[in-house]
Amino acid sequence: MIENQDDIASILTQLFEHSDILITKLVPELFQSIRNTPLEAIDPTNALIERAIAIIHAWNAHEQAEFITAHPRIGEIKQLSALSAKEQSGGLSATTRLETSPEVLKRLEHLNACYERVYSGLRYITFVNGRTRAAIAREMEDKLQLGHPLESYPDGPPLNEPVAESLICVAKNSEDWSNELKRAVDDVGKIAKSRQKSLGL
Repeated sequence: MIENQDDIASILTQLFEHSDILITKLVPELFQSIRNTPLEAIDPTNALIERAIAIIHAWNAHEQAEFITAHPRIGEIKQLSALSAKEQSGGLSATTRLETSPEVLKRLEHLNACYERVYSGLRYITFVNGRTRAAIAREMEDKLQLGHPLESYPDGPPLNEPVAESLICVAKNSEDWSNELKRAVDDVGKIAKSRQKSLGL
């Protein structure tokens, strides 16, 4: 039962990554929205997620970008929330999730830098959905139209190619940039719904 903003904050900080903009903007706007139009009685948590994502989509691009960058980069293994760590490991337990090969982690670190060069102000967000970090690396390479050096490692090209600074930037607020931001927000919603199921909310 949602009775006040603290109730909303308690739920959202489990479903999304904690951030200042979640607490200071999303929670009060979502609370006001619910007061005006109550959530559906059937599966109110799912309805809460969908309402939250709709509100975020209505924000300006800077605010949306601030929200998604609260999510950790793909491949980070330090300072992750328990849910993020499990998601990025493909659902593995805490004792096995750090066993991603150093080569994959190195490639992901470089791909994050490349992505943030091409899509300035954004962070690569994807609904992992049980996939390995190696699979996500390939997805990022496809997004950036890069090769797949992990498939021929160590005999193929270096894992830190191409140089991030050599990539062409997508114009901020262009259609391509805006579509990527929208996709990221939508994937945050997919992640939240997956967390809802795993937490039984």
